[in-house]
Amino acid sequence: MEKLVQFGAGNIGRSFIGQLFSRAGWEVVFVEVDAQILRALNERRQYTVEIRDENPESLTVRNVRGVDARDTARVAAEVAGADCLGTAVGKNILGRIIPNLAEGLQLRFERHGIRPVDLIICENILDGASFIRSGLLEILPPGFPLARMLGLVETSIGKMVPIMPPDVRSRDPLLVYAEAYNTLICDGRAFVGRIPGVAGLDPKDNMKAYVERKSFIHNLGHAMIAYLEFIWKKGYTYTWEAVRDRALRDRAEAAMWESGKALINAYPAEFDEKSQGEHIENLLRRFGNVHLGDTIYRVGRDVQRKLARDDRLIGAMRFDLEHGVEPVVTAEGAAAACFFRKRDEQGKLFEGDGEFADVIFPRGIDHILSHVCGLRADSAVDGKIMAMIKDRFAAFQAAD
Repeated sequence: MEKLVQFGAGNIGRSFIGQLFSRAGWEVVFVEVDAQILRALNERRQYTVEIRDENPESLTVRNVRGVDARDTARVAAEVAGADCLGTAVGKNILGRIIPNLAEGLQLRFERHGIRPVDLIICENILDGASFIRSGLLEILPPGFPLARMLGLVETSIGKMVPIMPPDVRSRDPLLVYAEAYNTLICDGRAFVGRIPGVAGLDPKDNMKAYVERKSFIHNLGHAMIAYLEFIWKKGYTYTWEAVRDRALRDRAEAAMWESGKALINAYPAEFDEKSQGEHIENLLRRFGNVHLGDTIYRVGRDVQRKLARDDRLIGAMRFDLEHGVEPVVTAEGAAAACFFRKRDEQGKLFEGDGEFADVIFPRGIDHILSHVCGLRADSAVDGKIMAMIKDRFAAFQAAD
């Protein structure tokens, strides 16, 4: 039986990557720090993914187990014997897996020589391959044949997985909800070994186009819905409620089309008006999935990350301007993000959003644009973006 070693047994790791490989007959070994999840994985050796969609179903994911990420020797041994690797740990944790990965690659080389393996990077970040490569090169000994040993395969994660309700998680820490969408777009040119024969993997030759489409259409659309819902004081809890609000849907769609047109200009061999229209309409339908129970809080939280220079709002505005599109609607979403204070079911702000509200926001929009968004006033493109956002920011302040 082939083996996937999956760093991260969170919602995406379990509902998507682990599920795909398990259904293809692979053993899935999760590398995780959560003691409750590890214990449950090793006791049961299976878990349930509940599909929340028009045609609901329960999937049993079998042949799974867990390894404590802090047990570096065991993790290294698993990496040394893996047929494929995966990661779904989140941007802030990604750097922490690199030492384990380096140790495992060295042990693999000692045992097997140059035996290639691929790491499928399931993270919502741009250029994750370069980040991991540079981190490994700092640790691995000089001359280590990294390029021949490890393929760094970027992906576009389109599957939507809501936050699990605390009462459900307390009853079953492994149960996870997800939508029916089950396609993992990945960089077909990055594999150094054979591409796994796993249904749902969709290798692409021009991965950059699809990573940017995910960030600047999918992620952007979610952000627009969340931030405009809050600034317009709609009072909705769920994304499906917001999508059914015609004004919110139309405004989010308009922003998605700004990026859609820029992507057509940038990648005419990949996208056209018809394909972009179908993609945007499909996303809005999925955003409106009542059964998924996704919340405005989840899709909007972590404002500082979502306002970063290369992320869904500022990144989209820069991309649009560089490819001949004026991102006037997207600027409205970026300005609205500064005011986002949505709370969870316990009435709490996301920790980073509390810091943003209490420490960063009082310093003013110029501070936000320079220190959070990473924009530079001496850049022509950045300067235009700053002016567009400041205009909408002032309008929101005046209307409050």
